[in-house]
Amino acid sequence: MKLLSVIVPCYNEEENVRDFYDEFCKNAEFFREKQIEFELLYVDDGSKDGTAAEVKKLHEEDGRVRLVSFSRNFGKEAAIYAGLQKCRGDLAVLMDADLQDPPSLLPKMYEFIEQGYDSVATRRVTRKGEPLIRSFFARMFYRLMNKISRTEIVDGARDYRLMTRQVVDAILSMSEYNRFTKGIFGWVGYETKWLEYENVERRKGETKWSFWKLFLYSLEGIIAFSTAPLTIASVMGVLFCLVAFGIIIVTIIRKLLFGDPTSGWPSLVCIIMMVSGVQLFCLGILGQYLSKTYMEVKRRPIYLVREETKTDADRD
Repeated sequence: MKLLSVIVPCYNEEENVRDFYDEFCKNAEFFREKQIEFELLYVDDGSKDGTAAEVKKLHEEDGRVRLVSFSRNFGKEAAIYAGLQKCRGDLAVLMDADLQDPPSLLPKMYEFIEQGYDSVATRRVTRKGEPLIRSFFARMFYRLMNKISRTEIVDGARDYRLMTRQVVDAILSMSEYNRFTKGIFGWVGYETKWLEYENVERRKGETKWSFWKLFLYSLEGIIAFSTAPLTIASVMGVLFCLVAFGIIIVTIIRKLLFGDPTSGWPSLVCIIMMVSGVQLFCLGILGQYLSKTYMEVKRRPIYLVREETKTDADRD
């Protein structure tokens, strides 16, 4: 018997906890045929509602349901890492509690694992139901990342991914504090099969990802998996030094020929403002990398657990 660990990060998903469980259990017949046991590991990321209480109810009804509850909200990346650390399965799959990751795809995903793939990942081919501006910037982000980074990130990639134990252990070996899971998946490599599906809207509730949060998350990815911004800052510095040198030469020539080196002060003010802005922009890039380095060297824990349900094996 193989054990499948289903990792479900949750933040204020009280309405969806049981719905997800019911939908997932529709695969029970397939699991019996393939002789697969499963555990459902809900990772409560410091929810403000009754998410943890709902999971506890499920745990009392079905011992295969487990809960790991954080002391506060640490973010989805921490929840994913905690789930991978706590899971016991020969296989592990990441799924969202809002049912945007269809459990009905699992049988097909498992078939590819049987064929020898190390992981089976999913990507959305449409973004139906999303605001147009969010979809546009999401596509631009994937294009940008694939140009400035050596780590491939597939457009529309979801965290919904079935992995072997070897892949799970490889991801856990990357214990960095500033985590960008989509990039980590690409960085560790392994043979991956991609499945495409139409976008599925949330069953209940509202998304926790605002445009601003997605923007900050994209910056995490760029800084974590590319040094191109630092190169851009360096190139801009060299270019402006060359431009400044050229302007000095022009000023000297104008003084020698026309005796009027000080005319055009409005344009000079504009140039100073532009150069100052570029300098602050470059300092901001350096500051972002320095801040991430600062957080890494502090070696704070990625998450803290407030409570965790115990299984019979744990009690023994």
